[in-house]
Amino acid sequence: MTTVQIDLSDQLAQEAQRAGLLSATAIEKLLRAALRNERIEGMAQAREQLAAQPLPPMSPEEIQAEIDAYRAESRRAPGA
Repeated sequence: MTTVQIDLSDQLAQEAQRAGLLSATAIEKLLRAALRNERIEGMAQAREQLAAQPLPPMSPEEIQAEIDAYRAESRRAPGA
């Protein structure tokens, strides 16, 4: 367990206290929501980058070659 100390203005601290936002449970919930939003934003940015620079389509032969290479690597991995 980690203890965190933060400095807030008196007004903000009072408002947060009245709203029940300064309990450990409430702060944990706020932090988890913020982290989830950060991950979602990161995924949205990655999706935009992929859409801006799409990969060229692969032929059926290229797809099969990738599958074969993956299977060969998978067979080697346990005893590597």
